[in-house]
Amino acid sequence: MKIGPLLRRARALRRWKQQAVADLAGVAQTTVSRWEAGAIEPSAEQLRRLGPILTPVADLARDSGLKRLVVSSPLPVHLVCDLTHRLLAASPAREVEWTVSASELHGEPLFRFATDEIREAESRLDDIGWFADATTGAVLWIRGRERPGPIRMMTGYCVWERLTLNDGSPVRLVTTLPDGVVPEAGLTRLFDGEPQHP
Repeated sequence: MKIGPLLRRARALRRWKQQAVADLAGVAQTTVSRWEAGAIEPSAEQLRRLGPILTPVADLARDSGLKRLVVSSPLPVHLVCDLTHRLLAASPAREVEWTVSASELHGEPLFRFATDEIREAESRLDDIGWFADATTGAVLWIRGRERPGPIRMMTGYCVWERLTLNDGSPVRLVTTLPDGVVPEAGLTRLFDGEPQHP
């Protein structure tokens, strides 16, 4: 995997300027720009120095209140690291959709289970200013997926909301709205056309 897109995303989410990353890695700002563009890759030593900005959220040890809200929610909701999509917590209603427990998926990146519409929505996040704090929430329409595998998805509106943990790490709260509930007007729409039920 090329480091450029991950570095750019991590830097934007943590609100670091390229010069701050350059200082951390001991390189020029133009080198960081070239890393992010994919023109060159950092050395092993430079990657080690980049650790503080590239380190994903590992747990919610200092954010037990947020974890409690997620795991006790009556809605299908889960929380992931916004850098890596690693699962941090899930509600019982979300676990019902899955064929494995949240504890089995804890710490695992969930993006590999993403549907085409989720991948398309993810590709639009830069355009809506997700990583630059231009929006705090977005909505997409999920057509649902019942195929075999650990993650099943129900048809309906899915809301993504950006949150920041006590240590400054960015996380994403993912909520599937109940049937008949329309997303609030302030959310940025990440799908075209009108929702289509299967």
